[in-house]
Amino acid sequence: MVRQARILAQATSDLVNAIKADAEGESDLENSRKLLSAAKILADATAKMVEAAKGAAAHPDSEEQQQRLREAAEGLRMATNAAAQNAIKKKLVQRLEHAAKQAAASATQTIAAAQHAASTPKASAGPQPLLVQSCKAVAEQIPLLVQGVRGSQAQPDSPSAQLALIAASQSFLQPGGKMVAAAKASVPTIQDQASAMQLSQCAKNLGTALAELRTAAQKAQEACGPLEMDSALSVVQNLEKDLQEVKAAARDGKLKPLPGETMEKCTQDLGNSTKAVSSAIAQLLGEVAQGNENYAGIAARDVAGGLRSLAQAARGVAALTSDPAMQAIVLDTASDVLDKASSLIEEAKKAAGHPGDPESQQRLAQVAKAVTQALNRCVSCLPGQRDVDNALRAVGDASKRLLSDSLPPSTGTFQEAQSRLNEAAAGLNQAATELVQASRGTPQDLARASGRFGQDFSTFLEAGVEMAGQAPSQEDRAQVVSNLKGISMSSSKLLLAAKALSTDPAAPNLKSQLAAAARAVTDSINQLITMCTQQAPGQKECDNALRELETVRELLENPVQPINDMSYFGCLDSVMENSKVLGEAMTGISQNAKNGNLPEFGDAISTASKALCGFTEAAAQAAYLVGVSDPNSQAGQQGLVEPTQFARANQAIQMACQSLGEPGCTQAQVLSAATIVAKHTSALCNSCRLASARTTNPTAKRQFVQSAKEVANSTANLVKTIKALDGAFTEENRAQCRAATAPLLEAVDNLSAFASNPEFSSIPAQISPEGRAAMEPIVISAKTMLESAGGLIQTARALAVNPRDPPSWSVLAGHSRTVSDSIKKLITSMRDKAPGQLECETAIAALNSCLRDLDQASLAAVSQQLAPREGISQEALHTQMLTAVQEISHLIEPLANAARAEASQLGHKVSQMAQYFEPLTLAAVGAASKTLSHPQQMALLDQTKTLAESALQLLYTAKEAGGNPKQAAHTQEALEEAVQMMTEAVEDLTTTLNEAASAAGVVGGMVDSITQAINQLDEGPMGEPEGSFVDYQTTMVRTAKAIAVTVQEMVTKSNTSPEELGPLANQLTSDYGRLASEAKPAAVAAENEEIGSHIKHRVQELGHGCAALVTKAGALQCSPSDAYTKKELIECARRVSEKVSHVLAALQAGNRGTQACITAASAVSGIIADLDTTIMFATAGTLNREGTETFADHREGILKTAKVLVEDTKVLVQNAAGSQEKLAQAAQSSVATITRLADVVKLGAASLGAEDPETQVVLINAVKDVAKALGDLISATKAAAGKVGDDPAVWQLKNSAKVMVTNVTSLLKTVKAVEDEATKGTRALEATTEHIRQELAVFCSPEPPAKTSTPEDFIRMTKGITMATAKAVAAGNSCRQEDVIATANLSRRAIADMLRACKEAAYHPEVAPDVRLRALHYGRECANGYLELLDHVLLTLQKPSPELKQQLTGHSKRVAGSVTELIQAAEAMKGTEWVDPEDPTVIAENELLGAAAAIEAAAKKLEQLKPRAKPKVSPAPFLFHPHHGSCLHALGPPKCLPLPRVLTLQEYY
Repeated sequence: MVRQARILAQATSDLVNAIKADAEGESDLENSRKLLSAAKILADATAKMVEAAKGAAAHPDSEEQQQRLREAAEGLRMATNAAAQNAIKKKLVQRLEHAAKQAAASATQTIAAAQHAASTPKASAGPQPLLVQSCKAVAEQIPLLVQGVRGSQAQPDSPSAQLALIAASQSFLQPGGKMVAAAKASVPTIQDQASAMQLSQCAKNLGTALAELRTAAQKAQEACGPLEMDSALSVVQNLEKDLQEVKAAARDGKLKPLPGETMEKCTQDLGNSTKAVSSAIAQLLGEVAQGNENYAGIAARDVAGGLRSLAQAARGVAALTSDPAMQAIVLDTASDVLDKASSLIEEAKKAAGHPGDPESQQRLAQVAKAVTQALNRCVSCLPGQRDVDNALRAVGDASKRLLSDSLPPSTGTFQEAQSRLNEAAAGLNQAATELVQASRGTPQDLARASGRFGQDFSTFLEAGVEMAGQAPSQEDRAQVVSNLKGISMSSSKLLLAAKALSTDPAAPNLKSQLAAAARAVTDSINQLITMCTQQAPGQKECDNALRELETVRELLENPVQPINDMSYFGCLDSVMENSKVLGEAMTGISQNAKNGNLPEFGDAISTASKALCGFTEAAAQAAYLVGVSDPNSQAGQQGLVEPTQFARANQAIQMACQSLGEPGCTQAQVLSAATIVAKHTSALCNSCRLASARTTNPTAKRQFVQSAKEVANSTANLVKTIKALDGAFTEENRAQCRAATAPLLEAVDNLSAFASNPEFSSIPAQISPEGRAAMEPIVISAKTMLESAGGLIQTARALAVNPRDPPSWSVLAGHSRTVSDSIKKLITSMRDKAPGQLECETAIAALNSCLRDLDQASLAAVSQQLAPREGISQEALHTQMLTAVQEISHLIEPLANAARAEASQLGHKVSQMAQYFEPLTLAAVGAASKTLSHPQQMALLDQTKTLAESALQLLYTAKEAGGNPKQAAHTQEALEEAVQMMTEAVEDLTTTLNEAASAAGVVGGMVDSITQAINQLDEGPMGEPEGSFVDYQTTMVRTAKAIAVTVQEMVTKSNTSPEELGPLANQLTSDYGRLASEAKPAAVAAENEEIGSHIKHRVQELGHGCAALVTKAGALQCSPSDAYTKKELIECARRVSEKVSHVLAALQAGNRGTQACITAASAVSGIIADLDTTIMFATAGTLNREGTETFADHREGILKTAKVLVEDTKVLVQNAAGSQEKLAQAAQSSVATITRLADVVKLGAASLGAEDPETQVVLINAVKDVAKALGDLISATKAAAGKVGDDPAVWQLKNSAKVMVTNVTSLLKTVKAVEDEATKGTRALEATTEHIRQELAVFCSPEPPAKTSTPEDFIRMTKGITMATAKAVAAGNSCRQEDVIATANLSRRAIADMLRACKEAAYHPEVAPDVRLRALHYGRECANGYLELLDHVLLTLQKPSPELKQQLTGHSKRVAGSVTELIQAAEAMKGTEWVDPEDPTVIAENELLGAAAAIEAAAKKLEQLKPRAKPKVSPAPFLFHPHHGSCLHALGPPKCLPLPRVLTLQEYY
């Protein structure tokens, strides 16, 4: 560290001199002054760092000095950045420009390759549509990226140009990443080899370019971030100037639309940009309120970006409008938005500097409200929107009549009023239906429909008011007025829904909201008609039913959006249930009409109407799901949030708060309003939490969390006032309650505005022509059923008045039959068209074909007749297989989820998976044909076949499950089993392919895996982490260290065995994959966002280094003698090692305390190992004293250090719940103290002299117990860091602290008794029993051991117990302290070794569960029996008597019995084929076999030699020496020595 500080000081000195030289040559005095100021700050920081370095050099062991040096170095880094800020910024922007150019070029090449691949005649249907869609998205972004690069190059000193480039780069990353994924997914499905290879290579290049662009954009953002607000303001001001030019062109009649602009597109863009601006404004307000300037700048940039889109869309609308007045209105409102937005950003800039100033916040809120109102006016001036607004005003104006206390008296009769009301109701219902249809048409259609709806509503309201005047009582009149108000509200909602749908026809769920609003209008009308009219019983019900059927009929017109949330099988269940209800109701209709039971007839009509509505909804939803499930359709994508849910919650909360503010609010109304508020705010907060977990956008994540906090806090405040109001309904409490609703409404409004961002919305499905064709039978059956049902109700209405009309009965029967037939056809169609079934059958046939091809290839390989495939390399075939297997593995879980409960997705997932098996089979057969080794050939084919068979099993199970969540439990279990089998098959094949590739030096797949792991850190959303940061930190530290070890091995092998680099590269790839997978949840679980982001960046940098190292390893494998490649590999390895240290440092910064605990635990392990070594020396009698020192010289030092350790332990336990800084200090202090304690105890033990080794061992064992307890305590502290009091980790910490105190106390007692000849043996035995009890507690814990061992090791360890038992009995009989000490030391070692070996052997994977339990039981029995024996020895020492000594034999027999049982359990572990390795026969056989093998090998080498020719001599006869015979007889039966070995030996002799 000090050496690096010297290098750093020299570098900064050079930089200071360079800055001074620049200042002297600067002509501008202001710039010269700035440069000199920067040089002074840098020189001061350098001086501080040099001073800290001197302190660290003088005190190398001082943690405080090292920390001071780190802080000084950090200060110097910040000063350097400030001094060289402009140069650094310029360099980073240039790097970003280069990365953006590369990304744009790579994207263009990828798009061209994708187009060429799609145009080849062999192109598969596969994921091509997804690739085409992603190519379109990227193609839209490329011009913006290029424009950003050009702007930055043209204006290198312009912050706005630099920020525009950064924004364009960040916007390019997401669509670019999707295109890379789509291209890789499409490669296996392209049969044209050249096109596939070109697309694959282009996708790799684009992935690399995107990684570089992401890094460059992040660093440029850090350097240029503070200028975001100024840049956004500049952008908005420029937009204002541009819009003024557009207005001038419009006035001159020169405004023309741009190519590709249509009124529909521009209108939709204007609506979307309005939502985006509203969302960004809400985010801006939140960030300014928190005083976070960086994120406020990003929000301001988003506001400016949304306004740019709004200005462009407004220009398009104006250009496409022929009316000059309309043009002027559109452009004026857009200009007003820009003007007010400019004021907003200026106010936000001021308020960001004063986050706690309420006046600034209030001004900012007022300006934001003005912008929102301007946005609404801008949208309202669109064609069609003005007419809807006029209709809304007409509804509002007409409804004002209902607010007056007295209504005008009716002038006509009741029958006339009733007739007019019925006519007006029919007209309004028809107008609502037309409005629903017009909202999906042209603006002109919407204008006409909304105008008519407004007129019809006014007519209806007049008729309703007249009917209210006919009411006989005040209560009836009030009821009519209340119903009219309900109709007014539902009409307003219908107009708003129509307006929203016309603005954004593709928005999710708006169609279903519109249909629901129309049904609400119909229901309100029916409710009023039912109450106000007097007709023959049953007539009103028939009219109501016909109106309801007319409303729901619209659902069957082009059902291309979801109607509700029902699944396909839920729809089928609903159809079945409603068909039963409808059948019973139709029977009731005919019977009651015939018998004249008119009240029952009316009930049957109402029941039939409800059943028909539910039936139609279910049929429309089922038709939509059938269309979406077609493989050629594009399934919709779920959005981050559901804006409609936020809108509904907002409306409900507003109504509840309004009712709370009313003066006459009763207790029941207060409680009801409080319940509604609590329910909806809770749902909003949960949605925010989920959205925050799923989004990858850090600003959105922050805003969702902050919005949820604001809603929760304001809700809590409102609930307090509601409780006070519930206790006493005083005017003061009412006023407080009304005041508390304002912050809640504001928070919910801001959240709803933010959630309305189109970026968060769902992407609707696009149903293909094939999907529409599949929908037709369901839609036609439902329409026929609905028409016949309408005819049936009309006929029944007439029969209820005149039941004696035979022709009408005939018509009724015909309608009834048609309804029944239509329902049967519908149910049959729904069962036949069940989503995914046809696709499953097709996929099963395709997989069976692949299996037949694999079987034929296997037969050919067995008979050595598998002809090598020409025209393609082995590497390309392996790459094809790996790509296909990866894509298959990505689809296993989605397919299983679809089979469980998502029927509409089943066909898509099945078709996607099936299409990869044909290219996989072709590539597998080709790769096997080029493999020289026959076993490798068969393994490759067999594993591919296993994968295909497991996929076939999964498809059969998925077909049976069908996406129906109500399937039987055995089907779900079979599905889980099939998923498990297929996952294992994928892992096996992937491992084989990776091993083959690494052995051949092919590293492309490994580099792709590393790149994918890097990208996944940024791409996918992350849910709530399952573990704590400490858990992830521990795993990541272990994995990072493993990477460092692998890298070092690669450096070694590069010099000695380059051919072995492949497996090491494979190991490095898998280790990095694990590290990256842990980094993502670790970043989420980190203390703050900055630390999490730092961890991710460091892991990504390490990934780039690993990819480069793996590439160099592959190159060196191909050319082992290339010195330059070897040098490059060593350099890459050095960089990777450096980046590993960066990752470890980032993890340490994330939780310095827990990292210190990890380091401390490692240090304590080293101390324990050192103490074990000292015990070995003491046991051997070689631990000698130095000079004439005595134990008394060290006793005081041991006692003082032990007391210090106790204090450190208390601090450590207390800081487990404290700050990370204090925890780190406590852990470091504990390690320093235990180190001193171990050293002083070792010196004390040495002072006892080598003539008393047993006492030395007792003393060192005592401090070893303390060190071990401290290690456990540190680990428990690390696990309990940040946990609450009832967590199991905290309970474990308390237990560890108790053990620590016990062991320190034991050490103190041992130290005091060491020189007391009368008690030192007793004290040693007490310490041993305590140690055995602690070891027994570890043995009984459910945690498995770190490693496993063999039964032989276990049996070997039991022999020590026999010796220790005999020694204990002898010590008990002799009662000599020397014997007792020796017993204590031997017992401690024997029992601890036995317990460890027993648990390790019992947990061996080949040991049966019953044998494991048996071994653990007798291990526990043996330890308990031995503890009783030692306790009895202690008792005998304290009160020696013949009776006690006689009882020692009984205790020793119990131990011996347990040992016998242990040995039997160990033999049961070994199985039947085991032989005793210590059997003399087995030893002799092994020795002789080894000798024979060595002789055979030597003979083969001798055969290769060609000796000089010699005269032929007859061979000497073999003399069988009697000694040979005795040796052979000693071997036992002849089977022990194989005959060939004997003959070989005989020939040799």
